[in-house]
Amino acid sequence: MWRSVASNALSVLIVGFLIVAGVGIYFQNQFSAAGPLTEAMCVEVERGSNMTRVSEDLEKANAITSAALFRIGAEYSGKSASLKAGSFLVPEQASMEEIVQIVTQGGASTCGAEIVYRVGIAAIAFQLRTFDASAQRLTKVAEFAPSEEAPSAFKDAAKSQSTRHRIAMAEGVTSWQVKQALDAIDILTGEIELPAEGVLLPDSYEIRAGDTRQSVVDRMVEAQSEELMIDWATRAKDLPYNTPQEALIMASIIEKETALAEERGLVASVFVNRLKRGMPLQTDPTVIYGLTKGQGTLGRGLRRSELQKDTPWNTYTNRGLPPTPIANPGRDSIKAALNPEESGYFYFVADGTGGHAFAKTLAEHNNNVAKWRAIEAERASD
Repeated sequence: MWRSVASNALSVLIVGFLIVAGVGIYFQNQFSAAGPLTEAMCVEVERGSNMTRVSEDLEKANAITSAALFRIGAEYSGKSASLKAGSFLVPEQASMEEIVQIVTQGGASTCGAEIVYRVGIAAIAFQLRTFDASAQRLTKVAEFAPSEEAPSAFKDAAKSQSTRHRIAMAEGVTSWQVKQALDAIDILTGEIELPAEGVLLPDSYEIRAGDTRQSVVDRMVEAQSEELMIDWATRAKDLPYNTPQEALIMASIIEKETALAEERGLVASVFVNRLKRGMPLQTDPTVIYGLTKGQGTLGRGLRRSELQKDTPWNTYTNRGLPPTPIANPGRDSIKAALNPEESGYFYFVADGTGGHAFAKTLAEHNNNVAKWRAIEAERASD
């Protein structure tokens, strides 16, 4: 009798074990099976959220078949407590297992909204971009000047904790322009003095709500200092400037003279050759800086009277380098200033294609200037 009871009990245990195992296998298969998403989507996880809220949002969005199973799987895999805030890209047919991994692995958000504060040569613009999951890229939603009313989409994105913010600084902008932009960014705090010209490295800088403006400036200054010191250590021999500051001044002139990366080395060689021979640099951007002090663009060509007006930055009336940089040069211009190409050129002028025509003699240069004047005249008549 007892043997029969024991046998029956063992049978029940085996059946129960098989049922539990079967249920476990079923749930594991469901957890790792392809999901119902027909196209990629962005999943936003707010700070302070939890796996319950996320699972319910995913179920409502038809990204998963069961919020309960999603939570069980996350708990079983030991990742329930590892939920990260952000906006994350979930590919089509992603399994619940894959989605749990995506929202708990950490790192930068992979999609969602991004606000870019652009500091350009001609203007400052605030831009909202959102991630198009189906196209797998960020697309511009709105752009406006700081003096304009922000669109509602921008205001909504700015309130979201998952929105990324960065300031994008173009090569050749002035410190005054950067300060104008920083002062207009509402998520930053504190006040700053006008940074010295040339000490900020043009780049893209991530910022967060509550950051001080001074901390952003400090990062820009540190980045420029590091770049300058690295290139100074590997500079060419026999340069006509003796300090990193003088190299920075030269780099700023190169930056303002050409936008073509392939020309920077040649432009640098012209100025180096002129300095070595004791010739004035005679570069228009320095004259313009003497007139504007970097506070905006001139918006027109220089007048003859302005070319003759003596300021510390006028390289027609003064020999050698001007007293300060005339903009914030980028990495390529710093490298060009410290390792210029070798050439016999002493002159250059625009050639009508966006680049420049270089010359070794004044006669060649005058011929190039005549060609450029003819192009200007033709364009003016058109």
